[in-house]
Amino acid sequence: MIILLLGPPGCGKGTQAAFLADKLGIPAISTGEVFRAECKAGTELGKQACSTVRSGGLVGDDIVDGIVANRIARPDCAQGFLLDGYPRTLAQAMHFSALLERRGLPDPMVIHLDVPECALVSRLTARRQCPQCLRIYNLLSQAPQIAERCDDDGAALLTREDDRESVIRDRLRAYRELTGPILQWYGETVVREVDGSAAAEVVSREIERALMETAACVKR
Repeated sequence: MIILLLGPPGCGKGTQAAFLADKLGIPAISTGEVFRAECKAGTELGKQACSTVRSGGLVGDDIVDGIVANRIARPDCAQGFLLDGYPRTLAQAMHFSALLERRGLPDPMVIHLDVPECALVSRLTARRQCPQCLRIYNLLSQAPQIAERCDDDGAALLTREDDRESVIRDRLRAYRELTGPILQWYGETVVREVDGSAAAEVVSREIERALMETAACVKR
């Protein structure tokens, strides 16, 4: 089983990816984590990616595609895997489809977590971080015991620059512009829309239901 978990910043992809990985016994692969691992290992692709990031540029599709291809070739992906954060562009989606075909792997199941922009802005602007231990809080769902103070060391919590409303809206706009064509390319018969604004456990059940429906359709 190959799952692509798509959704805008703040939709809860990380939470749902961890749940699915545990439930299905497959690795949940975050492209951000894979990038860091490649950089740490000093691979050729990792060096190229790190160099681009340090210079303030965007890592090209060819490097991203290569890093993902290397990761899913590892033994722990033999029975399936989940990708969180990939593909990010239409070119990446098309490359990934061709890669699966070359390797004789099944088409992916695509889950898109849909959350209204107003809810995403509320979630992300409520996020706080401790400047000392770097622990993350959310004033709506994971609030500290003492307002605006870290539970661990008492430091005053900060709002990160990327959690300010203007930055968040720019990120959401960029996400829509990039992901819209990907969803259209896969089409309604492949993409399963799930309301990501509900409680995490409800979203998990809806994702399970969507995957079961998709698997049933494939068997017919």
